[in-house]
Amino acid sequence: MVVTVSLVALFGLVLFFLLRSRSLGPGAAFIAAGFGFFLASTGAARPINQLAESLIQTVSNL
Repeated sequence: MVVTVSLVALFGLVLFFLLRSRSLGPGAAFIAAGFGFFLASTGAARPINQLAESLIQTVSNL
């Protein structure tokens, strides 16, 4: 669990700097995929899924 959280923080930090410097390419795609993969292994996965579901329901009700 500690390693997973550390990897999420690392990938999130790298992704933030890649987005900020506007150097998006294959490397950024790999970092984003790794960030998502490790984020799914944390306790944040359930609230993120609930938020996505509520946003989808809100948009479909418009």
